[in-house]
Amino acid sequence: MSGICVFCASSERIHPTHLDLARRVGAEIARRGHDLVSGGGRVSTTGAVAGDMRRRKGLMDDAADAFLALPGGLGTLEELLQVWVAASLGLHAKPVVVLDPAGVLAGLAALVDERVAQGFVRPAAAASAVWVTTATEALDAVEPGMLGGRPTLRARDVTEELLEGEG
Repeated sequence: MSGICVFCASSERIHPTHLDLARRVGAEIARRGHDLVSGGGRVSTTGAVAGDMRRRKGLMDDAADAFLALPGGLGTLEELLQVWVAASLGLHAKPVVVLDPAGVLAGLAALVDERVAQGFVRPAAAASAVWVTTATEALDAVEPGMLGGRPTLRARDVTEELLEGEG
């Protein structure tokens, strides 16, 4: 059994379709026999178990075999970018998948594509996150990588990229 860390909104002001999406994702994770890794909020038992936010995120990263981001706010964006950058640097080989059926995060995808076109982001780094539109596609995208099917960058590749950026 593998753990899938889901990043998503904590706002109660969002459209109900996002809650339906989260329910579909949870049901698909359970149907396929995976564990949900979630840090929840800082309230109640979640906060008591994990302590502060940085510690909670570290525990989530360690427990997860894959990361799945749903539309969310700044916290979701921060969590997504943190694991996406880590994957692009070869710090982990866990799948990073963005589930965005309504295009809420399309601006982020466009921003990254523009950074690739301008030479700020390597195409391989941008491609280290997979964008999908359904819960089924999301689980289909994370499962092969959880089985070790995703290569990581070698430390030499990361060093070469950092040196290229200085030149």
